Amino acid sequence: MIVGTLPPPRFTQGELKSGDVNFCYGSRDGQLWRILDTIFDLNLSYETSEKAIEERKQFLLERRIAICDIVASARRQKVDASDLGMKDIELRDIIGYLREYPNINTLLFTGGNSANGPEYLFRKQIKEQGLHLKAVVTEVPRIHEFQLDLPRRTIRTVSLTAPSGAANRAVGSMETYKAIKATRPEFNTFDFRVMQYKSYF
Repeated sequence: MIVGTLPPPRFTQGELKSGDVNFCYGSRDGQLWRILDTIFDLNLSYETSEKAIEERKQFLLERRIAICDIVASARRQKVDASDLGMKDIELRDIIGYLREYPNINTLLFTGGNSANGPEYLFRKQIKEQGLHLKAVVTEVPRIHEFQLDLPRRTIRTVSLTAPSGAANRAVGSMETYKAIKATRPEFNTFDFRVMQYKSYF
């Protein structure tokens, strides 16, 4: 299951821009669907249409991938797409979803443990339920596991680099990225995400 935070405010206000898709991660400024399009050669439409929505739904169904934002609602002092600016956050019950859908064994967070990121918010949620994440891989993308009962199983979490332009600076500072860029000058932050995401999709 892909787990993000919440869409930009214009999606809840019904003020979509040209090129937005009225679906999860449908912002024209986001990169998740372009990354998946590149990995799977989907030839997706990038427009505000039912066709574009159905293309994405069909892909998720065929690949048996769930998608969900962890934030059910939040308020903002400044109306922008920043996770940091969220206040009065109410979370969806991700643990409840895992219990309801026992075939889900991996959570792919589209962002890390920075304030109000999906991993950060999930950590708050599982702490309240007496669960804790055990580190498996500490380098980005960080991987953790935790035990869930009813039914008892191991759930793995992977904190991918956020598919947003705001995370480009973080990508540029990563040693792995710099090493590849040094040998392949044409390599960019989008290519890096495609390489990273491909390992988990």
